[in-house]
Amino acid sequence: MSSFDVVIIGSGPGGYVSAIRCAQLGFKTAIVEKYNSLGGTCLNVGCIPSKALLSSSHHYSEIAHFADHGIEVSGDVKINLEKMIARKQAVVDQTVGGINYLMDKNKITVFNGLGSFVDATHIAVAKADGTSETIEAKYTVIATGSKPSSLPFIKIDKERIITSTEALALKEVPKHLVIIGGGVIGIELGQVYLRLGAQVSVVEFMDRIIPGMDGALSKELTKVLKKQGMKFYVSHKVKSVERNGDAVTVQAENAKGETITLEGDYSLVSVGRRPYTDGLNADKAGVKISDRGQVEVNDHLQTSVPNIYAIGDVVRGAMLAHKAEEEGVMVAEILAGQKPHIDYNLIPGVVYTWPEVAAVGQTEEQLKAAGVKYKSGSFPFKALGRARASADLDGFVKILADEKTDEVLGVHMIGARTADLIAEAVTAMEFKASAEDISRMSHAHPTFAEAVKEAALAATENRALHV
Repeated sequence: MSSFDVVIIGSGPGGYVSAIRCAQLGFKTAIVEKYNSLGGTCLNVGCIPSKALLSSSHHYSEIAHFADHGIEVSGDVKINLEKMIARKQAVVDQTVGGINYLMDKNKITVFNGLGSFVDATHIAVAKADGTSETIEAKYTVIATGSKPSSLPFIKIDKERIITSTEALALKEVPKHLVIIGGGVIGIELGQVYLRLGAQVSVVEFMDRIIPGMDGALSKELTKVLKKQGMKFYVSHKVKSVERNGDAVTVQAENAKGETITLEGDYSLVSVGRRPYTDGLNADKAGVKISDRGQVEVNDHLQTSVPNIYAIGDVVRGAMLAHKAEEEGVMVAEILAGQKPHIDYNLIPGVVYTWPEVAAVGQTEEQLKAAGVKYKSGSFPFKALGRARASADLDGFVKILADEKTDEVLGVHMIGARTADLIAEAVTAMEFKASAEDISRMSHAHPTFAEAVKEAALAATENRALHV
């Protein structure tokens, strides 16, 4: 029987990063992955492939504005969806190949098969060929991730009524894509197919899209996407989803109790994700699972069994790849006797539409609910020279700071390259920066980052210079 210091079950961003850090710290490490491809949901059917399609579709949508830049394109410009999907897969394959290289480089043993507990120190690996192998682990890290959720009355057939996984590999552009759920995944994939020519309708139970983010971001993104042609039905509860041949009918009820009917050829069910522990046999190890299906952990990500830890989507908190990575590193360093920490308030969130949406810290709604007195400063992208030069005029940066101390409590932005700009806000908040601190930092001109400085100036006695 093979024995290891640490065995990680699951090779997503949390799992493989944890394995690398464990190996760096001198632990004999193994990783168990159910599928033949490492990288988990994020690399195979999530973050990476969706961004590849967003990038390809963005290039196509930009052609409509070439004339504004003095670029004349003659002849027909056509979409080859098959090639677009193939390029997406090539990006995935290359990225997964990189993970394979990192496993070899760090001398991490990889077991392909379904990992399940025999007891607290033994894991059975059921392989695709029907054989099984049991390995021994001094410590185990559960990193089994999540799967798409659905509604009890919806039958997902993976052909016309689909999840995000199938939406990443369609063989045709939908005529009318009805999306159930206005969260990050639904909105991103909705914009992909909107750009490619589909009619896109979004049905959202809450009163706004991206409901977990600051209300101002939701309002601005809704405005921009409506301008692009996306339709929204917020405060609508889906009652039924039925397929008849190539047609899908979605019925939903609004706040007044009135029923609307949407007819499409595809329906994307995007109502969130659920922790995935199927087949793990956590009970055999004594690991407790909550009523919500999450592995219960303490502040050190330790389960009810002292030598077993859990990270990522399978535990409490935001289901984000970078959150899982931080937790994977944290567990490895705890096992090595170090004292790492994670400030969950400073885990940023991003929506990779165009304009991009990004945020870190507290929203205005959260500050109001907590009774925190704050001040706010905003700056519109349309006032930036860089934004005018590239014709990326939509959006703004908003900074929320404590009314008395001026400490930055939250940064919310929508606009070009905000997925990258948010790192400045995270850095500032990690070091407890005030709005004035940011306002006194020199920002290169002309850049999109100047919007951060100007928003900080606006929050500091309304001192913005360019509005």
